[in-house]
Amino acid sequence: MDDLAIKVDNVSKTFKLPHEKQSSIKSAFISTFSSKKGYELQKALSGISFEIKKGEFFGIVGRNGSGKSTLLKIIAGIYEPTSGKVGVNGKLVPFIELGVGFNPDLTGRENVYLNGALLGFSKKEVSKMYKDIVEFAELERFMDQKLKNYSSGMQVRLAFSMAVRAEADVLLIDEVLAVGDADFQRKCFEYFNQLKKNRKTVIFVSHDMDAVRKYCDRSLILIGGKIVEMGDTSDIAEHYLKLFTVQAKGQEGDSGNHRWGNGSWKTEKLKVSVKDNLVSVEHQIKCLKDTAPPIIGIRIRSSSGQEVTGTNTELEQIKLPDIKSGESLKLEWTLPNVFSDGKYYLDPAILDNDGITVMDWWNEASSFVIKKSRPLPYIIDPGIKLKINHD
Repeated sequence: MDDLAIKVDNVSKTFKLPHEKQSSIKSAFISTFSSKKGYELQKALSGISFEIKKGEFFGIVGRNGSGKSTLLKIIAGIYEPTSGKVGVNGKLVPFIELGVGFNPDLTGRENVYLNGALLGFSKKEVSKMYKDIVEFAELERFMDQKLKNYSSGMQVRLAFSMAVRAEADVLLIDEVLAVGDADFQRKCFEYFNQLKKNRKTVIFVSHDMDAVRKYCDRSLILIGGKIVEMGDTSDIAEHYLKLFTVQAKGQEGDSGNHRWGNGSWKTEKLKVSVKDNLVSVEHQIKCLKDTAPPIIGIRIRSSSGQEVTGTNTELEQIKLPDIKSGESLKLEWTLPNVFSDGKYYLDPAILDNDGITVMDWWNEASSFVIKKSRPLPYIIDPGIKLKINHD
């Protein structure tokens, strides 16, 4: 375990789901000797095995009910596995049940000191970090209100702001980004960047595939309590998105599995033009089923598959006009030609406005080649200039 932070060895977990309410000692006693079981067994995890190295940012993804939170709680020691074992090398802090130990009848200020004591800090240490805790949570005006008057988002922000103060070797983070506005999420991202910089070991569970792609070195996907794939995060993220997709009849598909979606909207034409200082993408999409305006995006990857850049209408805060089934829209994306020599692939995507359901995702729909007079061993060539002054 010297170079490992976590080792999960053939872990399984089974829960009993009762079907009969035992309202008295007598009924509980009788049911014990009854041949008819008043419960069913639910296997939440089955034969889970993987290892995480020290300093690795590791992602776990899957649909609701796939076993992600159960796995995290077993790693954290909250649940005991039915079989198998887990080894953790170092101090572990779980960001799972944020707010556990908070007292709703105490004020926010009082809960900071209470939670600080639970995390092992002295009153003097909490007082020293109190201002930073409150500013991070953005709750300066509410610290003397009782916690029961906080919204759920405010409570989790305060709990997260407390949890990040804990010194830990291994952190388990479960859907923290689902809480708070854009500014608070930015702070979470900055915290994640700091964790990566400090080579902390992190297990990150999220439905936000952009965050998973950005931070996780490796990932795995759970389906029905089993690991179905583990490895490159980009591949795992695309596998996850496919879980929300039903292939439509007549949808253009291929043996290479480069295109999928439910067919409500579709990319019809894609044309890339490259000039000295500009790359433009003409993108025509068609509505095949009346829906709310979707999210349209593009991604550019290098010939090795590395993601170079991309964006979508949601990130750009652009809302598409309402159009009816059978109608089409033409879009033009433009970006400066900062690419180095090489071949690049263009992946257009159309997602439902829930940000998850894929209507049409097309990997390698088009490609373009960049040739410049001075090749660089980097993906981008922004045209860096050097000026030298001789005194």
